[in-house]
Order: sequence, then structure tokens, then C-alpha cells
Amino acid sequence: MATVMTKRRMSKDEAVRYALNLAKEVTKLGQDLWVSYDAEADVLYISLQYPQRATDTIMLDDVGILLSYRGRKLVGITVLEASKR
Repeated sequence: MATVMTKRRMSKDEAVRYALNLAKEVTKLGQDLWVSYDAEADVLYISLQYPQRATDTIMLDDVGILLSYRGRKLVGITVLEASKR
């Protein structure tokens, strides 16, 4: 599983290592992935299908993460207050 870093300034070397580790974890999914971040709302959107066409969304209790499904297939993940994670 990818390591989540707290919000702080990273050195260039740390940022490169973080990006490479994240890329390694994404490749394990074995599928296309679309990511966007809304800085004003501080929300990270991860789409596993594009377009998602979700039919149901579940919010994980007290975690600030929403899982979007089309039928039984996970098609998206929304992370609220993403910069604080």
C-alpha cells in the first residue's frame, strides 16, 4: 500500500522518491487511472473508469473517503481534505 505523507515541505529527493513509490503502487492496479485535485475544495478525485457513470456512492464513516460504484464494480474514489492526509 502507498505511504501517505503529512502536509509538509518535501525536499526534491523526497518528492522524487514519493512520486516513484506512488507510480509503483498505481501500476499494481493493472488498469488506467485518472486523477484530479481541486485545490479550492481540497478534494482528490481518482477515477478507475472514465466516465465513471456511478450508480451508488458509499462514504466510509469518519474517514472522509467516498467510494463510487457502478453495480458491484468500484469506479471512483474521492478523498476529502486531501492535503491533510
